[in-house]
Amino acid sequence: MNQMPSSPPCVPKTAKERGKIAPAKLAHVALQTSRYEEMLQWYKVFLEAELVLGTPGVSFLAYDEEHHRIAIINMPGLEDKTPQIGGVAHVAFTYETLDDLFATYERLAAEGIKPFWCINHGATLSMYYRDPDNNQMELQIDTFDSNEATTEWLAESDFETNPIGVKFEPEDLIRRYRAGEERSSLLKRPVIGPSAVPAQLPTA
Repeated sequence: MNQMPSSPPCVPKTAKERGKIAPAKLAHVALQTSRYEEMLQWYKVFLEAELVLGTPGVSFLAYDEEHHRIAIINMPGLEDKTPQIGGVAHVAFTYETLDDLFATYERLAAEGIKPFWCINHGATLSMYYRDPDNNQMELQIDTFDSNEATTEWLAESDFETNPIGVKFEPEDLIRRYRAGEERSSLLKRPVIGPSAVPAQLPTA
């Protein structure tokens, strides 16, 4: 299998800066399911979302100023999703602060919703969850304050040998954070040996 050569990281220009026309924003994610009520309730809890409109066939959920961010479509009789089927790997949601991310982790854990994979990617600190249909949802925080700082880290880090990241235990990180450890220390991705590098993002 041929592998594409790596290229040096760069801060990408927007489509507008390149003289192109592109979407103004990513508006929403639509999910079709045979677990309609279960999925609807899960996303209301997971994202602190409110029901904008609900019908027997489709419901729209919002958690910010957008009229809806998640659409849940009722389609009885669908086959269960398996890791062997191609498609979207996951959807990621970014929080503003560590306090917000950690408070969300604790709120969800109290509801019995826990991440199956927690990893410091380097550019983000990320927690991965599965919804009732086995779709992967990522809750994250950016570890750097700017795209320029992220690009600088990518150029100088061990990202080429470890493009996935380093696993972490959320309770341990929360304990260290509340004990007063510096944010930069908490978010810095450790360097690990080749044998400890995850082979790929989780698929099941």
